[in-house]
Amino acid sequence: MDLKNIKDLIKYVAKSGTSEVSLEMDDVKITIKNENANKENQTVIHQMPMQAMGQPQMPMQAQPQQPQAQKSTQPNATESAEPSNDDKYITVKSPIIGTFYRKPSPDKPVFVEVGSQIAEGDVLCTIEAMKLFNEIESEVSGKIVKVLVDDASPVEFDQPLFLVDPS
Repeated sequence: MDLKNIKDLIKYVAKSGTSEVSLEMDDVKITIKNENANKENQTVIHQMPMQAMGQPQMPMQAQPQQPQAQKSTQPNATESAEPSNDDKYITVKSPIIGTFYRKPSPDKPVFVEVGSQIAEGDVLCTIEAMKLFNEIESEVSGKIVKVLVDDASPVEFDQPLFLVDPS
């Protein structure tokens, strides 16, 4: 079957109003779909919003965390005496979105513990973003008062990670 015959077959299907025509010859199989091509496009359109719906779910999860970032504490870390004491502490926040890790690897000790003395440039944690492990360094000197995020949990941009007593 040559190209001219295929073009003629396509024109015939379009004019006849037939939704689908299949033609099988020795080593060639041709299927021409008239209306189903639009339905396939609709399927693709339906699949794309499903993928897009998967992406906004992450920001939806982030919305509850963003108010937490503004409060400087998470609900599980809130205690009655803490909010008044938090004012004198410096909050170390996440510079990126990713997964928070307290250790450089599973078999190594944590970077810092509550009570650890830190200096500027000390590594506090790593945040994995797109398969890259980014070391988060301290911009302040002081003592770690509180770790606000659990190990291996997702963090958002500007989410509080640590409270540091600069004195």
